[in-house]
Amino acid sequence: MDFGDIGENIPIIALAIGLILLQFFLRRRRPPVATHQGIAQNLLAEVKLNHRMAEAFALGQQARKFMTTSWQRHKNKLDFLDQSLQVTLSDAFMMAEDFNQQMAAAKKYKSTSYLAGIDVDKLKGTLTKSWEGLEEWLSSKGETKESPAKAPGIFDAWLGRG
Repeated sequence: MDFGDIGENIPIIALAIGLILLQFFLRRRRPPVATHQGIAQNLLAEVKLNHRMAEAFALGQQARKFMTTSWQRHKNKLDFLDQSLQVTLSDAFMMAEDFNQQMAAAKKYKSTSYLAGIDVDKLKGTLTKSWEGLEEWLSSKGETKESPAKAPGIFDAWLGRG
């Protein structure tokens, strides 16, 4: 084997590996900070997604599990929201979790009869109230209604993603 040509490219290879490692470690060091605005934005994103899935289910499309990740993570940290909004969010996500359990049972027993008892209109109503309440809370705090942007990476500007 002739390794004579590799010697010329070692600095370039080392630089590329160094940039990749730097990017990896810089992303790993930033712990996620759960601010009130961040929690509200994450919940709003989940509520919007769940609302779209409820509408799709009502139109007869295939049922998909509702997202409850942010709710599970932050449901005990919502004391900064109005009590009525907390109750509405709780109702909406409890219905979504119930739907997910019924869907799991339907899948397990290969029967759609478990999904027949789901009141999609009631779920959409609570999701809409949650959506409006979170948007109102965010606008009162001067925040945008969009989900939080992810931190840009080293290569994002070079690749046109920044």
